[in-house]
Amino acid sequence: MEAKETLKNFKVGSLPTVMYIPDFITETEQTMLLSNVYGASMSKWKSLKNRRLQNWGGVVHEKGLLPQDLPPWLTKITEKIYEESGLFPSAINHVLINEYLPNQGIMPHQDGPAYFPVVAILSLGSSVVMDFTPHSRLSLCTNDVKDDNSNGATSDIEKDECLDDHHPFSVLLMPRSLLIFKDEAYSDYLHGIKDSEVQQYTGAVNEFEAVKHSIEDQPQLGAEGGVEIIRTRDLRTIHRTTTRISLTCRLVLKVHKKLFKF
Repeated sequence: MEAKETLKNFKVGSLPTVMYIPDFITETEQTMLLSNVYGASMSKWKSLKNRRLQNWGGVVHEKGLLPQDLPPWLTKITEKIYEESGLFPSAINHVLINEYLPNQGIMPHQDGPAYFPVVAILSLGSSVVMDFTPHSRLSLCTNDVKDDNSNGATSDIEKDECLDDHHPFSVLLMPRSLLIFKDEAYSDYLHGIKDSEVQQYTGAVNEFEAVKHSIEDQPQLGAEGGVEIIRTRDLRTIHRTTTRISLTCRLVLKVHKKLFKF
């Protein structure tokens, strides 16, 4: 079974560079991963304003990676992602583990140029909605095109460079799922999560994923995976009720064996 051929079955939305794989790991694997995350030394946690995280694989600088070996429990899952996706040119060498309480998210951002342009995010414990918005340079460019068109001043080449067909979209991330995005979705979009316990997933590119976890007009029966899924005729929301852990798995191509001199 060819990895890239299999991934075609998991593309979601209008972009060909976003893939969502439900049930990528088993319940047992999820339990083991969570046990290792919370079994790590307290010194591994770094507290930020609205969440805390663990950094594994070394320190990432603009000049590359100052490497540290991944522990076996992370190597096992990164090897699975590497082998089954077929999208990374070499083994994944860096993992960020983020902990999100039910009301915590992350502001829209773009991953830095140090990483190979493929991101794999494994979700554990609870569901969440991740929003993708076109990079501001594309929005500005789109406005410029419209303004210039009125004066007949924009060339066809400039129109092509503006890529004005970019539109916001969202992805519903269920526990044990793997989200992979690359290329255009990586370079032209910001991704983020709202700081809210209740999030709408109406119109999500994989809205169908919620159907098997909920019963229409009976939201009280839709509680599963640390989230209450409310699905009525007019409303599609999730109510986050427990902590979510995400494993952001990436590859830093430039690896340095010695410390930098700044």
